[in-house]
Amino acid sequence: MTDISQTPTLAPGGGRTIERVRLLLHSRSGLTGLIIVVLLAALSLISAFGMLPFDPLAQDPPSRMQAPNGAHWFGTDQFGRDVFARVAAGVANSALISVVAVAFATVVGTVCGLVAGFYRGVSDGAITAVTNVLFAFPPLLLALSLASVFDRNWFTIAVAIAIVYVPIFIRVTRGPVLSLREVEYVKAAKSTGQSRMATMFRHVLPNITSIIIVQVTLSLSWAVLTEASLSFLGLGTPPPAPSLGSMIFEARTLVTIAPWTMIAPGAVVVLLVVGLNLLGDGLRDSLDPRNRGRR
Repeated sequence: MTDISQTPTLAPGGGRTIERVRLLLHSRSGLTGLIIVVLLAALSLISAFGMLPFDPLAQDPPSRMQAPNGAHWFGTDQFGRDVFARVAAGVANSALISVVAVAFATVVGTVCGLVAGFYRGVSDGAITAVTNVLFAFPPLLLALSLASVFDRNWFTIAVAIAIVYVPIFIRVTRGPVLSLREVEYVKAAKSTGQSRMATMFRHVLPNITSIIIVQVTLSLSWAVLTEASLSFLGLGTPPPAPSLGSMIFEARTLVTIAPWTMIAPGAVVVLLVVGLNLLGDGLRDSLDPRNRGRR
């Protein structure tokens, strides 16, 4: 995993929202990623609101192992369950877990990174030490260990994934803060009597928001892969709830006679990860202050 801590920071008041949106929409990668993410988000919302043509959990033995057709767009599995409905429900579950995990990691990691970079001293040493310890473990291995300790439900899986990505946000935040704490307008804020906490959140945090936003999109793609990997290994969302990773695991013995049962969830995982990465690339370009004013 990599971070984007080298992304340039914005000066106070720099860049209008409309200019950033224009740059994003003019970026091929950003626009493509945005379209993919919006379409898959719509699919997950359709599932969440129960608007699917079939129940993803309903078994229909007479319809088992049907190839894709007009009624079952992605075919059916060995129990006669509609693969399209299960993929849509799997996207919704993956999105829920990934969003909660990244939101938790963003808040905790950003606050810790701010404190470490701005206050320095003992707090910096302690936070950096914990970060280095967490970075010493391979991400998937750490997520597997944490997921195996907790009871299996979507929230504990999200927490396990979040713990893996907290140190990334700490490192991404801490680096720019070390530089920003020495700039003139931050020193001026201190000299006017503002508390260090107020200075940190009013003058430092807004200038690293672009870095955090890009890191969020990249972390979402990693979280989707991690959740799918945990489900594939049997430590993800417990059955009968559909999960993209568990669908791929179940389809491994059917790939020669019903390849659609593996192709559909596998393709959606790839699309979601690629879409989020492309969106992250587009956001990085649109939020880069060096691109402001370009046509």
